[in-house]
Amino acid sequence: MIRFAIVGMGHIAKKHIDAIEKADDAELAAVCDTNPERLRDVSDVPVYTDMETMLKENEQIDVVNICVPSGLHAPLTKLAARYRRHIIVEKPMALRMSDAEEMIRAAKEYDVKLAVVHPNRFRPAIRKLKEAMERGMFGKLSHANATVRWNRNQAYYDQAAWRGTKEFDGGVLMNQAIHNLDLLLWLMGPVKAVQAMAATRLRKIETEDVAAAVVEFESGALGVIEAATTIYPQNLEESIAIFGEKASVKIGGRTANFIETWEAEGVSEEERAKLIDEINADPFGKPGHQWIIEDMVQAIREDREPIVTGLDGLAPVRLIEAILRSAETGTRVQLSE
Repeated sequence: MIRFAIVGMGHIAKKHIDAIEKADDAELAAVCDTNPERLRDVSDVPVYTDMETMLKENEQIDVVNICVPSGLHAPLTKLAARYRRHIIVEKPMALRMSDAEEMIRAAKEYDVKLAVVHPNRFRPAIRKLKEAMERGMFGKLSHANATVRWNRNQAYYDQAAWRGTKEFDGGVLMNQAIHNLDLLLWLMGPVKAVQAMAATRLRKIETEDVAAAVVEFESGALGVIEAATTIYPQNLEESIAIFGEKASVKIGGRTANFIETWEAEGVSEEERAKLIDEINADPFGKPGHQWIIEDMVQAIREDREPIVTGLDGLAPVRLIEAILRSAETGTRVQLSE
């Protein structure tokens, strides 16, 4: 068995616990939170209020799952690496590119595996789209669109003092849209340049609650990004759409799980309808966190990199930094020549 410890017993920790319980050859070995109240109902594994104490005392732990506020990801990742534990860190990997790079260096220095939680890559519709792109179904790519139109009302931000802060949380791009931006980069490749605007329109927070950007990919294709937590009265959609000379595909719904459009040269109406029916009949599949946990188990056993690496986690952080810099300066930001 590969034994996992969870650090940070907030909302997202429940998904990690469920994933560990369902995953093959994985076992929960400990939990840790600086707030003892969050540990009161835990009775089946050892509990700790200090992560370093946990790492010193509990030698059974193979992997540390970091589920604390985003601004704390970097120091805790580096601490886990020093104690030579493998690491799964929640998104965003970090709030600054420099922190993400330090996390990657620490994992390499201490020879531990570092995985970042970008579970949307494992959605059935997204996996089918990725396969189609790798087969060249689209031909020459024209452009792509990544949209997150969600609601996070003021009560959401008021639940905890760290929410909506620059130091610990980030705004709509880092917190909500980062999953979609990860998919955009995974599907379309690196970004060459970005021009953007961002604003704090409705929420009383330090960070942006709405942002829009146009990007140029290194391939020459263009992209449009829209992200907001200001949608009234509830989540409207999360979607990603890819357009090329031979195909057009849009994955959408309130979360990007459903095939809304799938048009491709050489694909008959019968084939298209069958594909859409099959995916949309079971659009969620195995939970993404379970994929991440099971992949870490196999990565340790096979001594290979996880599917979603630290460099994968760094890529959307880098893009978001560029978007926010463009919005602040009003200029086009170049990421590569």
